[in-house]
Amino acid sequence: MSNPQDPLLSVRNLGVVYNTSQGPVHAVSNVSFDVRENEVFGIAGESGCGKSTLIKALLRLLAENGTATADRCTYRGRALMDMDEEDFRREILWQEISMVPQSAMASFNPVHRVGDQVIESIQAHRDDSRAQAMERAAELFDVVGLEPGLLKSYPHEFSGGMRQRAMIAMALSLDPGLIIMDEPTTGLDVLVQERILRRIREIRSELKSSIILITHDIAVIAEMSDRIAIMYGGEIMEQASAIDLFENPHHPYTLGLKNAFPSITTLGTELISIPGSPPTLVGPVQSCPFAPRCPFDDAICHSANPEAKEIAEGHIVRCAHSADAARFRELAKEKSTWLS
Repeated sequence: MSNPQDPLLSVRNLGVVYNTSQGPVHAVSNVSFDVRENEVFGIAGESGCGKSTLIKALLRLLAENGTATADRCTYRGRALMDMDEEDFRREILWQEISMVPQSAMASFNPVHRVGDQVIESIQAHRDDSRAQAMERAAELFDVVGLEPGLLKSYPHEFSGGMRQRAMIAMALSLDPGLIIMDEPTTGLDVLVQERILRRIREIRSELKSSIILITHDIAVIAEMSDRIAIMYGGEIMEQASAIDLFENPHHPYTLGLKNAFPSITTLGTELISIPGSPPTLVGPVQSCPFAPRCPFDDAICHSANPEAKEIAEGHIVRCAHSADAARFRELAKEKSTWLS
């Protein structure tokens, strides 16, 4: 039995390796984090940093050439990776942990009505009659701001924002304790994005589910999250409360991400991009993965991968020079720092 004070989801030293023709690709390495009850935990980072692979590992949805390992991966005290595959799919997947996938707009079967697909997801895990499942589906559509009559529509009759909200309704169908949202606003225009985010905030205030929100958009994650983890090169570089992360960032990569997104407090300021490209991750990580792109790197950064350390309560950083963060924050504001 889990203790009510324990995290809802607890992950320690999770790693994912893909066996490829070029050699083993260490897509995720040494990832540790907790998700608490009734909170939004954001995971941010540029494309290819390992965000989606991390989630696929948690849900045991990796491709055949992928292998996940972890010192601990528990949901309400249950060891997820030790569970039988059939038990996991019946008792955990969708029932306790559901997902709004990155390709949510293309996740519905185009030849079946949307309502039938929501009903099927309910009846696959519960002994509800079709009438009971239809009633539940109508309730869910109302929750996400869709007319219940739209349950009779086909996916092609929905706009992108409507399909996204219908996918969120399906993710809520079994009252899961944890909902994973992978890039929930990608591909939507800014007005639709705002409506989706507003609806997620409203849902969160009404329900008790926790949310893992995955995105490359710093603005979205800052607005929605209680705590945030910043990923790069398959590792978590920094994690802290949302306020602490943005007011007191320590890792150079976090500073670089902040520079690359506009702020209403600094209108007209030139955005600064991070030069270079993410690492290929072929072979084991022998040094800090951000070192080749970091303007503050030295020999230490290239000789060993630093351990994650807690610099303040709940604020964890993986950087050999975290003590110099105040100086880095000032230097990082200058474009010349990143071009040197």
